[in-house]
Amino acid sequence: QVQLVESGGGLVQPGGSLRLSCAASGSISTIYAMRWYRQAPGKQRELVAAITSGGSTNYADSVKARFTISRDNAKNTVYLQMNSLKPEDTAVYYCNADIRPQRATIMYGYWGQGTQVTVSS
Repeated sequence: QVQLVESGGGLVQPGGSLRLSCAASGSISTIYAMRWYRQAPGKQRELVAAITSGGSTNYADSVKARFTISRDNAKNTVYLQMNSLKPEDTAVYYCNADIRPQRATIMYGYWGQGTQVTVSS
């Protein structure tokens, strides 16, 4: 019953900003790492940013200094603040999280449905 739901995608001009949100819901015991991936047409899905349960972050070189990943553990939500957007940032952005459900002994990987980000003038 665990679900991830993304929101905040849309159309933005080059140089603009967008903030993505991903909320986890359901029968959750523990959320470990949370991540943002993206996939452009004809390309492989790539890791954009990751954040641990303790708040440590990692970014792809292509978005470093422009994107910021954060999380609100009380809300089971991860965010991706995207600034100085470029046309090459255009992709479907997916939320991913390692979650242990309630009454489970192991964690599983979960994916959101994706949200479209289009950077164009």
